Order: sequence, then structure tokens, then C-alpha cells
Amino acid sequence: MPRRRRRPEEHENHERWLVSYADFITLLFAFFVVMYSISSLNESKYKVLSDSLSGIFSQPERSLKPIPLGDQRPAGVTPTVMDASAAQPAKGTPSDPLQQIADSVRATFGDLIAGDQLNIKASEMWLEIELSSNLLFASGDSLPSNPAFGLMEKVAKILAPFKNPIQVQGYTDDRPISTALYPTNWELSAARAASIVRLLIGNGIAPQRLAVVGYGAYQPVVDNTSDVNRARNRRVVLLISRNLDLFRPQSTLQNSSTGTQSAASPGEPAPRVAPVKSSSPAATPAP
Repeated sequence: MPRRRRRPEEHENHERWLVSYADFITLLFAFFVVMYSISSLNESKYKVLSDSLSGIFSQPERSLKPIPLGDQRPAGVTPTVMDASAAQPAKGTPSDPLQQIADSVRATFGDLIAGDQLNIKASEMWLEIELSSNLLFASGDSLPSNPAFGLMEKVAKILAPFKNPIQVQGYTDDRPISTALYPTNWELSAARAASIVRLLIGNGIAPQRLAVVGYGAYQPVVDNTSDVNRARNRRVVLLISRNLDLFRPQSTLQNSSTGTQSAASPGEPAPRVAPVKSSSPAATPAP
């Protein structure tokens, strides 16, 4: 009769608790990582995200009309650029709103003007407030930085009492950009101008007064030959118009000037009205 093999004894594993302990330590580490990431929230990005979600769920009906971008400067017409201090109103005439805005900006942002981070210029029909992009955005981004919220709140407080139209223009330097959000500098400059518009609206500026323009890298104030010059070319300009009807539809201007109805009576052809030409040229970037 063959001998039956004895099955080798299995020694009891007294270290099985290490597996459970290692899993527990791993979960505890993951918990603290999540808690740390929640505690270091970027307030500016959170506010922009919150405003975006609020805008999506409370969005009014969209119009099929194109977004107005303001009047274009006729070819060959170059506005005369002068210092804003020269635009003083004559004695006995009503106070000039553009001059009031310029004086308030100087009084509020004297330190930025002294540091060449904010500049003011004026022409006969426009007041130009130029802000360095370093005050508003991180490199290659259109989300406003934390200081930008307080800065634009002060600017909006100055502009809110007036009715003058505001064209917000975005500019970049000549360094190419190619990301999922911004394939070129055109998209980046327009997105930056739109971000400033949203901050102005959030601080009480009527949306009807605002327009967005992106110039990309194609309107530099100086040659892009150094980092200092490129920093000067990266800017956002608030162009404030003296013409209160700048963004009004052409048909509305015609009706208000002629006193006629915009629609013809049934069965009658629509009257022919000569187009209205704006006398206010769009300002060019300051030299």
C-alpha cells in the first residue's frame, strides 16, 4: 500500500494587516490632497466661472443682428491727437463729460500714470484710456488677474454716471500663440477685450454702451524689438466717444432725424433714405 504524501503545513501569515494598513494610508493621503486642492482656490478664476454659469442659465433671447463694432475711420482721415488737458471746456459752457472722466482717472490712478502703466490721451471726438496688460492678465491668458477686479471696479465707478459709448480694444505683441483656446493673437486680443467688457458690465456699465474689438499684434505703438517694447504693445484701450449715437442702428438714426416711420405702409414701396455718415472717426492707437 503506497504511502500517502503529507501535505506541507501552511504557515500562518502574521503580516496580512500590512495590506489593510497600506490601503488606509493611501486613502488618507488622497483625502489630504483633495482637501488641499479645495483650500487653494483661485478666486479670480472661480468668479469668472461663476459669472459664466450664471450667464448661461439666465441668458436672454439672442438676436440675429450682428454685434456692432463701432464706426470705421474713412480712408485718408487721421484724427488730430492732443493731450487730454487741452480739451478744457470754454467758460460759460456745460461741463465736458470727457474732461470730467479724464480728471477723475488722473485723480484715482495717479500712481499708475506715474509708473507708465496707464495713459490718457484725447482727440476732438474720443478719450483714450490705455491700460497695460500686465495689470490685467497673466501671460497668454484672457482670465483677469486678481488685481484686475479692483482696478476695473474703480474705472467702472468713474464711467457709470455718463452715457458715452465705450469701445474696448485688445492688443498683443508679435509673439505667436497657438493653443486650443487661442489659435492666434486675434482670438487672444478679442478675448481679453471681452473679459474687460464683462467686468465693466458686472460693475454697473450698461451693455448697450460697450463694443469689443481685437487688433491682435497688428497695431503696435512701438517696434517689437525688445521685451520692454513688447510689454508696451500688450495693452487694453478704453475708447470713450463723444458721439452718444455711435452704436445706435442706422435706421433709428434716420427715423430720429427725419421723423419718419421705419416701415412702409402696406402696399407701398419703402422710401429711399440717404445713408447717414458718422462724423466721428475711430481713433488710432497712440504713437
